[in-house]
Amino acid sequence: MAYFERVGASAFRATGHVGGAWRTDEQHIAPALGLLAHAVELDRDARRDDALVVGRLSYDILGTIPIDVVETSVRVVRPGRTVELVEATLGHAGRDAVLLRAWLMRAGDTGHVHATALPRITPPAGMPVWDASTVWPGGFVASAEVRREQVEPGRAAFWVRTPLPLVHGEEVSRLAGAAGLFDIANGMTVRVDPREVAFPNVDLTAHLFTQPRGDWLGFDTTVSFGPSGLGLTSSVIHDSGGPIGTIAQILTVRP
Repeated sequence: MAYFERVGASAFRATGHVGGAWRTDEQHIAPALGLLAHAVELDRDARRDDALVVGRLSYDILGTIPIDVVETSVRVVRPGRTVELVEATLGHAGRDAVLLRAWLMRAGDTGHVHATALPRITPPAGMPVWDASTVWPGGFVASAEVRREQVEPGRAAFWVRTPLPLVHGEEVSRLAGAAGLFDIANGMTVRVDPREVAFPNVDLTAHLFTQPRGDWLGFDTTVSFGPSGLGLTSSVIHDSGGPIGTIAQILTVRP
């Protein structure tokens, strides 16, 4: 099984493995974000042969999505030889549900200056297994393997991977596969019981200074709630080699 099955040139049928955490009859948005990254890369490769790399993925979540067929579309907003801005949408029944703007940039050899001061987290083998389904229902959360070091409510480091492919029978890049896990960050270290306070995110922006490798994706995550109904989940993301970028998600906090 997979999270999606292709049923047309730009249409994909969601499977039960995308079942949401807030409502199990709706899609968890995480796999849909990966699907849009996959659509952007497929469009890029159909148009050009220089394999621009993704530096930023900025998603706006416009609404909920039923577990059904979704449609994707991609257009170039700002073309360029070395940098381009691409916009993609994912929708259902004629209604856009997710909007993505992605910056694609020319790769180059900067290995001699490759460095970051962002701290590493404990490797997955050194973290205890954590069953996220003790907090969250839904097919997507059930499909993910999680290792976690909890510091306090709203503060943790954790690793996530999934045995399921993003799209059945299709080769998907490690970036798109990782993008399909990014949104799990808002939920792996809850500040309050989600049965008492809802805190869904309405966006997600990932900045990457290197492309992810391996099947594990690591998060060093902090959740903050403000006094007037807003919140923020911020993460440094990791692969087996160390930090690779950051993710931010703005939350609507609803007691």
